[in-house]
Amino acid sequence: MAEPYYITTAISYPNGKPHIGHAYEAIAADAMARFRRAQGRNVRFTTGTDEHGLKMIQTARGEGRDTLDFATEMSSYFKNMCAILNISYDCFMRTSDAAHHESSIALWKAMEASDDLYLDRYEGWYSVRDEAFYEESELVGGKGGEKLSPQGTPVEWTAEETWFFRLSKYQDALLALYRDQPNFIRPESRRNEVTRFVEGGLKDLSVSRTSFDWGVPVPGSPGHVMYVWVDALNAYMTAVGYPDTSGDYARYWPADVHLIGKDIVRFHAVYWPAFLMSAGLPLPKQVFGHGFILAKGGEKMSKSLGNAVDPMDMADRYGVDALRYFLLREVSFGQDGSYSHEAIVNRVNSELANSFGNLVQRSLSMIFKNLDGILPAAGDAQDDQDLLAAVKKGCEDLATEFDRFAFSQGLEAWMGAVFACNAYVDAQAPWTLKKSDPQRMAAVLGTLVAAVRALAKAVEPVIPKSAEALIALIDAAKDGSPIAQPIPIFPRLEVGEEEAA
Repeated sequence: MAEPYYITTAISYPNGKPHIGHAYEAIAADAMARFRRAQGRNVRFTTGTDEHGLKMIQTARGEGRDTLDFATEMSSYFKNMCAILNISYDCFMRTSDAAHHESSIALWKAMEASDDLYLDRYEGWYSVRDEAFYEESELVGGKGGEKLSPQGTPVEWTAEETWFFRLSKYQDALLALYRDQPNFIRPESRRNEVTRFVEGGLKDLSVSRTSFDWGVPVPGSPGHVMYVWVDALNAYMTAVGYPDTSGDYARYWPADVHLIGKDIVRFHAVYWPAFLMSAGLPLPKQVFGHGFILAKGGEKMSKSLGNAVDPMDMADRYGVDALRYFLLREVSFGQDGSYSHEAIVNRVNSELANSFGNLVQRSLSMIFKNLDGILPAAGDAQDDQDLLAAVKKGCEDLATEFDRFAFSQGLEAWMGAVFACNAYVDAQAPWTLKKSDPQRMAAVLGTLVAAVRALAKAVEPVIPKSAEALIALIDAAKDGSPIAQPIPIFPRLEVGEEEAA
């Protein structure tokens, strides 16, 4: 039985259509899922939408819509994004599903059985946009003395009877977790932030609301619905069958990694493990908080600033694989990175079109024109073996870097192997050998085909459609059939006048 691997994205909040951050996270998780499958792992990949909470009610009401009807429509945009971006998820989890209600009630009862839930009155600051509670000490000043959350979102004073979770009880256990399992939170900068937050002291957490009814009902407590982050986090277990702890749950839980944005690390690295400790359930192995994709100049993207980028427009303009490659290549994963039209055009043209794409096109075209499309065997001269060794090393280095989510560094190593192939082409000049040494020409082209296939296989998790098509073209000719006439797999991109301005 193949070793299981369970990866999740955050369960996205669909009060608006997907933005570039959702696409970035989905692409990264998909690349890792495909990478693990290629290693022979039994992968489970979950994504989905987190549809409860006050923000959803307010947005739906503002449009004169029924909340569930609105949530269903908005969730469909996220499913469509996944389809367009070639995201190979196994489960798309909607928190409005009946099975998720059952799962969340089971988790609640498990925490209740540990005497970790009690009824009291909550008074404090709450951000509807973040769906988060904040201490007075965490707030920052806005224009005109307005109080804002650390994320810069408006907060309002809330007072109501709620259920509380004894989060303070788990402070020492959480600190021990971070100390004894340093890879539980990655990258290190996120772990340090979370550790400092917990060391500052944890207060019990309000985990129900009575001011609205859109959510999972609290069992045995009419009028209360669960705080959105209780049931949203539990979606990761619902997706593998909880509360049934056999089958998929036994096979895949605990999750190997929750891949999330850095702005929600606290919920995943403090609240979630505390809930699971309380329920007596295994903790996820890792929480990885990636950075943001910023606008040109390093500004955070937002609709109000007019610099938000629609990932569907980007995919349509540049091509899905080009977009996937750019996002994972351009940004050191875990850090913030910037996007611009010039950046994507320059990166894709220089590396995919000019370097890898040109290598593929001229190698296969020479075989099609000069060898009747019949693939020759790789050469056994020292230069040939040196190249194949360099390609093997580049692909192995890519795998080593991907293993730790260092996508950009892995693709850097892969590009080194691509450059080695192009240098080999220039040095061997096979186009000059057709008359003088046709046997040597065939050996050089055979070596290049072997190298190109290995490179395509290594980068397939990042550019699956292009790599699969290239591998299929080569493999279809392995029985001695001629290859089909190759066409460029990465056309050069152009910067329009409006982007260049």
